[in-house]
Amino acid sequence: MANATHDEVIAATRMWLRPVIRILLRSGIAWREFADLSRTTYVEVASSHFGRRGRPTNVSRTAVLTGLTRRDVRKQREILENGAAAPAPFVTKASLVLSAWHLLPEYRGRAGRPMLLEFEGERRSFVSLVQRCGGSDVPPTTLLKELVSAGAVRVRADGRLEATDRNYIPHAMDGQMVRLWGSVLADVATTHVHNLSRTSKEPPRFERAAVNGEVDAAAVPEFKRFLEEEGQAFLERVDAWLTAHQVSKSKRATQSRPVRLGAGVYHVQDL
Repeated sequence: MANATHDEVIAATRMWLRPVIRILLRSGIAWREFADLSRTTYVEVASSHFGRRGRPTNVSRTAVLTGLTRRDVRKQREILENGAAAPAPFVTKASLVLSAWHLLPEYRGRAGRPMLLEFEGERRSFVSLVQRCGGSDVPPTTLLKELVSAGAVRVRADGRLEATDRNYIPHAMDGQMVRLWGSVLADVATTHVHNLSRTSKEPPRFERAAVNGEVDAAAVPEFKRFLEEEGQAFLERVDAWLTAHQVSKSKRATQSRPVRLGAGVYHVQDL
């Protein structure tokens, strides 16, 4: 088979990146924070997986692979050595306005709480607050709609604006589900990475899908029930097999090291 071209890899990356970006946007994570995370991860992967003769990749080769300067590679390695601290958040205009509303003395009442603001006015209005935060590139009406939609600002019956939350999170999501999302994507990606980069001596890992692009939309509820029943039954058989082959704690010292092993089933459907 012909090797994948640069453009083909970029096109495929855009496909899996779209649903990832949806979650990041829903969580209020701006592009710059993702870019910082991407830069650190580029250095981490290049350093760990692209060395020669079993040794870590040196700084010069990591710079060549990632397109970063050697100085930046050293900086990112220091971050990783110190525990890979999360990159400093990039503050969006919405977050900046909320913070200023809660912190600036002229926008706080006697009890220290954010004042109720009129939308327009030369002093102590929402428009003046946005201008104070350097938000001239974003229409105040658009910013207000976004903050109201996120539940961070409420429009009172008298028309004044009330800050109801310090943080701007466009759509709240369950923390445990987000952690599961990251784990599942990592597992699927790791399987594909193995299959794409394995040598001829390494067996491929099982990866199959059954998809049909011409299914009647009315059949979606029936398919959901079918998948829940059949998928659950399959996973129960997999779980029983894994349990039967599990290494007990008493035998770990004498048997081969345990490995994380399993399979996943997921529902495929266009958004």
